[in-house]
Amino acid sequence: MADHVLAIDQGTTSTRAIVFDAQGAIVSVAQHEHAQILPRAGWVEHDPVEIWTNTEWVMSSALSRAGLGAGDLVGIGVTNQRETAIVWDRRTGRPISNAIVWQDTRTQSRIDALSADGGADRFAETTGLPLATYFSASKIAWILENVPGAREAAERGDVVFGTPDTWVVWNLSGGIRGGIHVTDVTNASRTLLMDLQTLDWADDLLDVWGIPRAMMPEIRSSSEVLSQTQLPGVASGAPIAGILGDQQAATFGQAAFDVGESKNTYGTGNFLLVNTGTDIVRSQHGLITTVAYRCGDQPARYALEGSIAVTGSLVQWLRDNLGIIERSEDVETLAATVEDNGGAHFVPAFSGLFAPYWRPDARGALVGLTRFVNRAHIARAALESTAFQTRDVIDAVVGDTGRTLDELRVDGGMTRDALLMQFQADILGIPVVRPKVIETTALGAAYAAGLATGLWKGIDELRAHWGEDVRFEPRMPQDERERRYRLWKKAVSKSLDWVDADVDA
Repeated sequence: MADHVLAIDQGTTSTRAIVFDAQGAIVSVAQHEHAQILPRAGWVEHDPVEIWTNTEWVMSSALSRAGLGAGDLVGIGVTNQRETAIVWDRRTGRPISNAIVWQDTRTQSRIDALSADGGADRFAETTGLPLATYFSASKIAWILENVPGAREAAERGDVVFGTPDTWVVWNLSGGIRGGIHVTDVTNASRTLLMDLQTLDWADDLLDVWGIPRAMMPEIRSSSEVLSQTQLPGVASGAPIAGILGDQQAATFGQAAFDVGESKNTYGTGNFLLVNTGTDIVRSQHGLITTVAYRCGDQPARYALEGSIAVTGSLVQWLRDNLGIIERSEDVETLAATVEDNGGAHFVPAFSGLFAPYWRPDARGALVGLTRFVNRAHIARAALESTAFQTRDVIDAVVGDTGRTLDELRVDGGMTRDALLMQFQADILGIPVVRPKVIETTALGAAYAAGLATGLWKGIDELRAHWGEDVRFEPRMPQDERERRYRLWKKAVSKSLDWVDADVDA
């Protein structure tokens, strides 16, 4: 009897496949990193072919390690880095350029031009999103304008767009031999092109960006049977039954199904989502409105989100660019050798500042340096910046909802860092709770697929799977907490107004 689910987690730095059993427990894992392509300042790209090759490898490896085959799977769920734009030729299956990653800022001039005529929120009523390079629309437009022949091919319907979920599912379901061209409501809601109320592409916005509707994928629910895999030897014939953008998947995996329930994921960036139910809530404090999930033909559920661009990727930067640690996990050990940040504060505005500031003119700043500061203080300041940025967005949530959080449920790779989690509790003044399964992004994709195929009967069954692992209680006195946060806000102010007309970054 088939009683396992395979989740494909196509992330910003790697692709993973995780097999879950009927209790939502991890059976096996396979992971493979892909290259971060940085052609110039502000440009971030991935090779879609490498991503797909890695996807095939991790699927095969995870199933092999579990001793399972296609017949053991009730379904496959896909979760992915959101907003990243891939454009490919459906006739050949080849991308016409590298993927432009969500962190990329090359389209800032186009964003500025549109913002000058109507403000950064000119499309927010329809999309829930501010004008920003973060989202997919300007990336698609850039590819159409800069790759020879792309626009003509797109108008013919030969060249198509997708976020990484669309690319993976198209290849999973057959590629040039009948692959389906779809996305789900959560990923579509991150493009600056979908109407939150109709859950369909907005023709007037496609016109603004000059994007032919023929290149856009069909928008489907997050949990429904979409197709079957067509990969000989790799789970062939298994139902593809779930798609969720990574942060919505983590919310699903944390069983945050009710209004007011929330989670914070610590990955390449940090993303706080607060469920608002079937109501579309507009933020007045720098958050964005997004689709949380949709199951089958039920009404969509929405959320407020605080998106932080750089957290875990800052640790990678310490490793790869500065070389002060050999492995990402070494950052906690190094940071723990000092009692505090030594007066240094690190504002990692490598792609500007996202929520709640939305300041594309900001750039990374390491401030408060004296000769006393060493590499351990810098490592600690890097970790602390993750906690400070999280407080920024939680304060925005409190401002929008009018109520404080009793606790913060957390997940993602960085939550293994006990020093960071304790500081997070200290700087928030509320408990931080880590679940038994911290791979909630993949778990959420598995849940979506398992619900669609009947492995689980409803969300109440999924709630029963959630279990607390560790609870970090705040220990820092309130006056010290507020003093440190005040210094953080001062550091943020030093990162602003860096990019202007004569700065190419």
